[in-house]
Formats: sequence, C-alpha cells, structure tokens
Amino acid sequence: MRKLILIKHASPEVQPGLPPEKWPLSEEGKARCEQLARHVAPLAPSVIVSSDEMKAEETGRIVAQRLGVAHHVAADLHEHDRSNVPQLRIAEFISLIELLFRRPNDKVLGLETAVAALSRFESALDEVLLEHPDGNVAVVSHGTVIALLLEKLDKRRKGFEVWRAMKLPSFAVLSLPGMTLDRLVATVEIMRP
Repeated sequence: MRKLILIKHASPEVQPGLPPEKWPLSEEGKARCEQLARHVAPLAPSVIVSSDEMKAEETGRIVAQRLGVAHHVAADLHEHDRSNVPQLRIAEFISLIELLFRRPNDKVLGLETAVAALSRFESALDEVLLEHPDGNVAVVSHGTVIALLLEKLDKRRKGFEVWRAMKLPSFAVLSLPGMTLDRLVATVEIMRP
C-alpha cells in the first residue's frame, strides 16, 4: 500500500527581526535531520517535497540527500499564515494556537482561519500526489497544518494535543488512497548505528 509521510521540519535557529518562514535550521536541527533520515529510510520514499519555508526546505533537502532521492519545493505547503504576527511570548503563542484549534472558522491568529489553512494544505497535498503518482511520498511541512489534517482524519485525535506532542522533527505515516493514519512518531529518537 502506498504511503504519504508527513514530516514536521527540524528545529530552526530563531532569528529575532526575521519572520519565522525565513529562519534557517539550527545546528541541532541539522543533526536531527540525520536521525530523521534514518527513521524515514525504511518507508522508502521515492521523493521528498517540502514547503518553501527555509526550515522545511532545508529539512527536506538534507533528508533527501541522505536517502539519495529527489527533493522538490511545492507551493502552499507552508504553515498557517501568521506572517502579520510579531514574535510572541511562548505562553501567549501557545494560548492563541489552542484558540485557533477551538475556533477553526475565526481568524484568531494571523491571516488565515484554521479551516482556510487546512483547505490550502489539503489542496497542495493533492497536487503533490498527482505530480508523484508512484511510490511513497514524503512531504516536509509544519506542525499546525499537519495537526489540523490529522484531527480531520481521526476525530479521536484533538488537533491541539497533536500539535503539542509533535516535536521538531517528527512525522506521521498515512496509507493511500484515503489518507488513513497508520502511525504518529511524535519524537524522532536517536538511533545507534
């Protein structure tokens, strides 16, 4: 059965004054990509497609290089659009994200509602799968849009709880067609050679 691997990017280097979509990976994030590649390798993706945000693009490129597969950047796989939001204190940010999941039809944070972000993300995933009709496909994206999708696919999962659980990096494996969730790897553990 064909698989879609949804990967939450590795940890970025926070750079005050730059918007989050421009943050590069931290050194720890780059090292975690090595571990991520080892976890994803058994799933044998034929291609890795990433969001155009720098941290996701770098995560995708590093993992693709380690696995010896093609890497592409695709439109509309980016995070829930918060480009108009200044950097917030962690507690305030988490509270607003929780509100975003509770009130998906309202613009509680940023320029998109949760419903709009999920719709955009699903359309982008459909496009990626059309462009890559064979083999397993890995998509490197972002926590909020991935959690929104996982909540939609499995009503027992609360999106905010998934968002909180998914570390940098992490991934979910879905079976195609139908996008049935097989498993969620919320933390990429260090694997010994």
